[in-house]
Amino acid sequence: MATAARLALRARPLSRPNPGVAALVVHKGRVIARGWTQAGGRPHAEAVALAGLAPGVLAEATLYVTLEPCAHTSPRGPACADLIVAAKPLRVVIGQHDPDPRTAGQGRARLEAAGIATTLLDDPASAASLAGFLTRQRLGRPWVTLKFATSLDSCIALADGTSQWITGEAARAHVHSRRAQHDAILVGGGTWRADSPRLDVRLPGLEARSPQRVVLTRGAAPEGTKGLAAPQDIAGLDGVLMLYVEGGAETAAAFLAVDMVDELHLYRAPILIGDGRRSLGALGLASLAEAHGRWRLDDTRQLGSDRFEAYLRTRTH
Repeated sequence: MATAARLALRARPLSRPNPGVAALVVHKGRVIARGWTQAGGRPHAEAVALAGLAPGVLAEATLYVTLEPCAHTSPRGPACADLIVAAKPLRVVIGQHDPDPRTAGQGRARLEAAGIATTLLDDPASAASLAGFLTRQRLGRPWVTLKFATSLDSCIALADGTSQWITGEAARAHVHSRRAQHDAILVGGGTWRADSPRLDVRLPGLEARSPQRVVLTRGAAPEGTKGLAAPQDIAGLDGVLMLYVEGGAETAAAFLAVDMVDELHLYRAPILIGDGRRSLGALGLASLAEAHGRWRLDDTRQLGSDRFEAYLRTRTH
């Protein structure tokens, strides 16, 4: 299932507005077929994985899929639950329940009614690969990743605003790879006016995955972008499952203050700036106790001379 979850990343963000799902067919301990959601959302992962497999092989095979097979038909294709029933695999292992009311348990029930054994897991790797879809279904908004690139003393620029470049080439390439996995990228109006950022993906072969550009501003949206007046307005970003927020300090604070950040990406360069511009504005905390217990380390790695850390928001709902 962990392998399937990693495979699902190939679907993101091209599968939008559908979730990026992956499926593996395993026969006698060997993966014999695989698939992931294709661009525009169809075909689904299960349809790709099952295509062309002989029924005799499937009768002894297990299908691993990161999300419960869909139970609703579409003008663009049949329900995956029906495809699986027709294919008749020995067993289906499901990484995550589908909260979409059009499926929500009906896909699994349809398989079991046809005599196909199923196992439903609460698989963390599958959940992580589906973070945008699950957040959109449960909270009505995209998954939000907030990115910082700072000095050791948490500055994002010199006092005069100069910020190119705090981090090195390896860290900047890593940022572009993260951009390529998000549907939209957001900056504040001040950052847009000061830096005129391109907000695109500049890795060879991934230029087409540049995300939709969004600006947090009370005024008119700059040409080629979508304007939002407040962090809560991200709920209205049609088809956006994953949102990447790059700054600046007040925009970052605005999202954190209303608890709308799910993941922090921190790139820290081994430099000291001193009286530079800080990475974060006021959060309105009443005590230090409010700051503790909110974040847990999920990933850390060295990128050239810079250090990358990813933190996930600790939530109870």
